[in-house]
Amino acid sequence: MAFRLQMKLGVVPEQDRLPDSPDTVVVVEPTVGAIARSKGHLYLLVASTISGDRIREATQLAGDTIRNEYYYDESAGIRVCLEKAIVAANRRLAHIRDRAGLVADVRGAGPVGVAVAVVRGNELYVATVGPAEAYLIRGARLSTLPDPDRHRGLPADELMPDVWRGEISVGDSLVLISPNVMATLGPDELKDAMVTLHPQSAMEHLHHRFVGAGGTGSDGAIALEATEVSVTQRGRTLVPVRAPEPLAGTPDHGPIPLADSVTDGVAAVQESARQVRDMAGGAMGRLVHRLHDLLPTRRPAYRRVTPMSARRETQQRAAIAILAFIVVAGGLGLGVTMFTGLRSNQGALQTAAVGQRALDLARADLERVTGPGLDLIANDPQNALKLLKDALTQLKAAEGAGLPTSSTAPLRTRVVAGLDRLFAVVDVKDSVLYTFPTSVAVDLRAAIRGPDGAPYVLDAGTKSVWRIDLRAKKASAVIRSGQQAAGATAADPKLIATGGPDLLILDAKNVLWRWRPSNATGAGTLRRVSPVKGSSGWGSDIRGLGTYLRNADTGLYNLYVIDPSEQQILAYSPAIDGGGFPADPIGKLATARDVSKMGSLYIDGDIFVVDDGKIERFVNGQSGGWDAADPADEILRPNPGAQGPLPAYALITSGSDRRTGSLYAWDPANRRVVGFGKSDGRYTEQYRLAQPGTGVAPGASPGTSGAPAASTIPSPTVKATARATAGPAKSPVASPGPTPGPAATWADIRGCYIIPGLSGAPDTLIWVSATTIHSVVLEATVTGPTGSPEPSSSIKPGGTTRPSPSIGPAP
Repeated sequence: MAFRLQMKLGVVPEQDRLPDSPDTVVVVEPTVGAIARSKGHLYLLVASTISGDRIREATQLAGDTIRNEYYYDESAGIRVCLEKAIVAANRRLAHIRDRAGLVADVRGAGPVGVAVAVVRGNELYVATVGPAEAYLIRGARLSTLPDPDRHRGLPADELMPDVWRGEISVGDSLVLISPNVMATLGPDELKDAMVTLHPQSAMEHLHHRFVGAGGTGSDGAIALEATEVSVTQRGRTLVPVRAPEPLAGTPDHGPIPLADSVTDGVAAVQESARQVRDMAGGAMGRLVHRLHDLLPTRRPAYRRVTPMSARRETQQRAAIAILAFIVVAGGLGLGVTMFTGLRSNQGALQTAAVGQRALDLARADLERVTGPGLDLIANDPQNALKLLKDALTQLKAAEGAGLPTSSTAPLRTRVVAGLDRLFAVVDVKDSVLYTFPTSVAVDLRAAIRGPDGAPYVLDAGTKSVWRIDLRAKKASAVIRSGQQAAGATAADPKLIATGGPDLLILDAKNVLWRWRPSNATGAGTLRRVSPVKGSSGWGSDIRGLGTYLRNADTGLYNLYVIDPSEQQILAYSPAIDGGGFPADPIGKLATARDVSKMGSLYIDGDIFVVDDGKIERFVNGQSGGWDAADPADEILRPNPGAQGPLPAYALITSGSDRRTGSLYAWDPANRRVVGFGKSDGRYTEQYRLAQPGTGVAPGASPGTSGAPAASTIPSPTVKATARATAGPAKSPVASPGPTPGPAATWADIRGCYIIPGLSGAPDTLIWVSATTIHSVVLEATVTGPTGSPEPSSSIKPGGTTRPSPSIGPAP
């Protein structure tokens, strides 16, 4: 039996809405069949990140515009009509931007978001722009619909909305909701309410929870659930045919009475008609042929002979015509060539004038930013950013008009220097702490700060873990592949981490080793950590290893493992004597999820991970409530990451206590280190390595600190030039001497950790390349290749400014 879909609707009652909520909800379910079949049902949520009566009027205007434009437009399909309706609403909001108080951020995006859905039959069309979210619940699984314009709220200068198309089935649910509600409640609360309750009851429940949690401002939400309505049709009752004659159905007759006689009569009539038709056709054909014979005919024409003199005259006329055509064509070609050359000279002069004018406009913009007694970068960063962007555009136009780069290079240097100040770009210097000799085929993959404060590196070339003595300039092997210790044989080292007084090494066979230093010269003991409950079932895809110190006096610490096969971050509690981890692990994620793309792991009471280029923080198993802010410097950063305009980070590290200080992230595409506030994820600064030749000399050996331990994830596999054979645990490798090694570049960071600064001094970043250990003090250099020597302010995501950090001594 056929069925059709019916939508169960749920919205927050108007009397329950918060007084300061600016959101507008529009629901259109046409009762006219033609409109429902062509346009479908429209469900629209217009939300805003700011409150006020004027903002509420703006969201109502946007909702009415989208509804009217969509149902009035019959020129295209649903997807194109939705895109045109959203663009029309963006245009209407741009006209009232100043009157309604729609303040845009530094990227030109407004505070109004739109989430719209259209259901026609079993077709589903969804589009989201700006601060508005859409979720599809299918089979008790919550999915986020694509949102390419998440950071492009209305009104925006340039807007290209994208409409997602799919199918909706019986039992599926769709929720259009404000991100303010999701930030307060979380996705799990939304999924549980939609799976267990009617859409209307679910919306009322979520709104009560939001108000009870102290939520204010935007609270709009719409919920749909697809159910089936059976379609029945009453058919005709068939009546059997029974013949009244007793002879009906015999072999000589048909089953229907008198049917045989009627059929014979019809066949005789058809045969007679065919014969009459053939006779009439033959008579008409003969009549037509006779009429053709009676028509008059024309006699054949006589043959005419042309004299030779007439032929020659005709040939002469043709030759003269051809010659005249050639002369005229040549004259026209010469004239066009001369005219084109004149116009090209004029075009070249005009192009040069356009380029010079663009250069003058760029110079004027720079003079408005900085000059005698004028510094818009410090006093009005928003206006300064606008002028610097315009100056950069004018310089590109000047170069496109043919001006040499030698004319635009000085102005471009000033523009880039100003942008560096706005976005808090700090040029830092690199120091080489230790370089392995060329006789040792090392391929460093990771680095951590050991329990004794010395650097420890994971080497895939010699399949070893090395301890670096910065005072003696030598490296000692802590563990090698194939080494015998405590009655067991070590496999290839895979991951390393620091836990209290121990250095932990996880080998390729998932055997956990513990190395504990016994003195300050590099001596120590190596033994296997046993038991570790369930370590044999980890598999070969472990993504991260980390620890968290529970008690500094006893040296006990928890062990954390990222296990893709369990879709969890597993946490192991230590035994009372510290001998192993015998208890069953606890999953630190509230719900199982794909962790196969997680990389760098850092733990300080909160859990920080890099998941497919995005930094996430987990508190009590939840990842909501903290996001690494976008530096919003796309004009200086041409390489976005997999998350759209946001960068893709590879490594994270820190040296401060929980929710204090900064979290540092390595952005490999742009070769920079970006700093974020650990408490709220705000962007603070970004650090760029100075050009080779400006680095400072290596400093003293870093001291120890009680910072929490962080795991180190090896870099992607790189083939080593040679492999060293297994040897004894202690095989020191001397430094090659005072040679500083190759020029440092941040294109090849394999691992890093932070040494926190003391008494307000800046932090120090220790990082490793393939063969060298480097040190970078995260403070501005005295001189740098580009940019301002002392960044005075930076643009925050909210548009505020802050003074640059003071320059202090290195730790």
